[in-house]
Amino acid sequence: MISESLSSPTDTEVVRHQPRVLVGIVTHNRAGILPKAIHSALSQSYSNMAVAVLDDGSDDGTSSLQFNFPTVQWHRWGPKRGLLEARNRLMRTELADYYLSLDDDAWFVDKDEIAVAIEYLETHPGVAAVAFDILSPDRPTPTERCAPRPTSMFIGCGHVLRISAVREAGFYIPSPGYYGSEEKDLCLRFLERGWEVHLLLGVHVWHDKTIVARDRAVQHRSSVCNDLAFALRRCPFPMVLIVLPFKMLSHLRFALSHGHLKQCIAGFSLFFRHARSVWTNRNPVRAKTFQAFLRRSHEVS
Repeated sequence: MISESLSSPTDTEVVRHQPRVLVGIVTHNRAGILPKAIHSALSQSYSNMAVAVLDDGSDDGTSSLQFNFPTVQWHRWGPKRGLLEARNRLMRTELADYYLSLDDDAWFVDKDEIAVAIEYLETHPGVAAVAFDILSPDRPTPTERCAPRPTSMFIGCGHVLRISAVREAGFYIPSPGYYGSEEKDLCLRFLERGWEVHLLLGVHVWHDKTIVARDRAVQHRSSVCNDLAFALRRCPFPMVLIVLPFKMLSHLRFALSHGHLKQCIAGFSLFFRHARSVWTNRNPVRAKTFQAFLRRSHEVS
């Protein structure tokens, strides 16, 4: 059993039948950094796992890397379909109990992160997902491992999902923009169904946040649009009449203070172009669920 302060399970604690884990790495035009993520996954101590790379329409020679990794499952499609469809495809088509999502510019810090995460999930059946403690160039200092705690959502670059819970919640749902709020939306649907999301404090994944194949202006526009679409789709009435304007004001205030006004206005425009279709497919959670999600987001921010 895992202790309250997180540590890797010893050999005597490993059960004969280990749950199957699929490590999924979705990539696009990052042939230079992708091998580090793959090597990191293959170096993990957990034994009953597979590593799969889905090449989402790369044209930079990424496909040639597969010959360097004969044990990795390699999928390729084109043109680019996006991260959400890729993650859903991997979770739906591969036989596994858990799906570990690792970004193509992210890697494990140690060698036991998967073992720790799966041990925790196996001993906490009410937890749908665990979030790794993310390090990055703007947060480089590791912390000591300690007791996990509930969190509002995981970060996409490194997390583990219980696939049975994902099936129950309905997988990732597309939004008007290509990026942003997909993790928030899935975690809210977990909470609506009584599932928890926990943060594994001190169990680290490094996210390099490479600028390769990353258009920050488009990313900001998309994240603004999708955050507003998330509120319109999930926030119950009449709360949505308060939450949606508040989110717009918050995005505008952030944009003015950080020099992103053009991208913010473009995000508003993209949202309004799709607002009618989002409203038509609106499926709000209960008020108490949305309020609990907001409280937890505030507590862990």
